[in-house]
Amino acid sequence: MAQVYGRVALIGLGLIASSLFWAIKRGGLAGEVTGYARSDETRATAREIGLCDRVCDTAAEAVAGADLVVLCVPVGVMGAVAAEIAPHLAPGATVTDVGSVKADVIAQVGPHLPKGVHFIPGHPLAGTEHSGPRSGFAELFDNRWCLLVPVEGTDVEAIARLRALWEGAGAHVEEMDAEHHDLVLAVTSHAPHLIAYTMVGVADDLRRVTDSEVIKYSAAGFRDFTRIAASDPTMWRDVFLTNKDATLEILGRFTEELFALQRAIRTGDGDHLHAYFTRTRAIRRGIIEAGQDTDAPNFGRGGPKP
Repeated sequence: MAQVYGRVALIGLGLIASSLFWAIKRGGLAGEVTGYARSDETRATAREIGLCDRVCDTAAEAVAGADLVVLCVPVGVMGAVAAEIAPHLAPGATVTDVGSVKADVIAQVGPHLPKGVHFIPGHPLAGTEHSGPRSGFAELFDNRWCLLVPVEGTDVEAIARLRALWEGAGAHVEEMDAEHHDLVLAVTSHAPHLIAYTMVGVADDLRRVTDSEVIKYSAAGFRDFTRIAASDPTMWRDVFLTNKDATLEILGRFTEELFALQRAIRTGDGDHLHAYFTRTRAIRRGIIEAGQDTDAPNFGRGGPKP
């Protein structure tokens, strides 16, 4: 693969940024990668493990002379970070992000960026339950989707270049408008995470089932909820506060479906339950056929599935 950018700056050095660095190195996609994280400890860890060619002590230093700046921070602080780096961006640079919400990020970041800087919001649909600079690996984006959400009037060459970087990192790339992105993600990610958090919270509150029983007898369904519920709390707090409307719409639909299932169980309507589970099972088959999972996912656990 050919080099796409001379210098890439990663602001925030968690799972996505560290994986992107290793993917860039694997593919030779950039001449130099600089990095910055707010925490002294994170920067020290990054230096220790060789994460980034140069770890900087300020965001301004990291973005100086960069062709591409990738904001890998929680969506709630995107605007503040954009304001901090804006005076130091090189003319003609591209700024992108990896946030799970797009309309709010555009509203936060866009006004701070100077003329002549290309802003192309993005969202790689990849992750694990782990976080931090040590959690990244080059293969994270392989055969996963990255959604680009260019604002109106964005330079087509700048979009093509960012697309080439993500494709070089192993991802499939598609473009989408911000509102549609936020609705799609409310269905596929945000609402399922909230439901998982709720189920784990219910188990914690239900004192007739002791903590030791929950831990010892976790069947696959509950165990996989706990994997989702282990995700970074700051990131998910910000997701729900910034994608409020779409998430509430989907949760309203979810509540209606849940009431219908409650009624079917209460009235012994086995036909309704069977038809519903048959329809939803087909969704799982579609995910497998699309190459986004296997018949026997291990949800991050090593070895054979018990």
